[in-house]
Amino acid sequence: MLNCDQLCTFFVDGQMFGVDVQRVQEVIRYQEMTEVPQAPDAVCGLINLRGQIVTAIDLRKRLGVPDRPKDVLPMNVVVRGDDGAISLLVDQIGDVQEIEEANFEPPPETLQGSARDMIQGAYKMEDHLLLILDTDRAMGVGES
Repeated sequence: MLNCDQLCTFFVDGQMFGVDVQRVQEVIRYQEMTEVPQAPDAVCGLINLRGQIVTAIDLRKRLGVPDRPKDVLPMNVVVRGDDGAISLLVDQIGDVQEIEEANFEPPPETLQGSARDMIQGAYKMEDHLLLILDTDRAMGVGES
């Protein structure tokens, strides 16, 4: 279970995900990136945030879902980790959601592969599931 009561939400391939608002540095529109030669597939490049160099990781690739259409630009959710900030590229930004711990459940059985390893659990919302992303695992592109 999480130690927070507010989640920053976003969407990837139609699924709603959330991360602890305390881990989120900022949410920004698409930024031009500098490619990194021989980087893992999920690393899209480096972005410059006011002098801070941040690695951009495509959550679609990390979660093993199809690539976003070429004409759709991702959004950046910049999260803080032990090794600094990383930008998670997502399809769409949601709202900050208040959560009730009583609604927390383990990861759904339907989640398979690398996606299952990156989900801490889920919250039942009124009309959908809110999947809780383990940002440390999502940031670990050399793993899985």
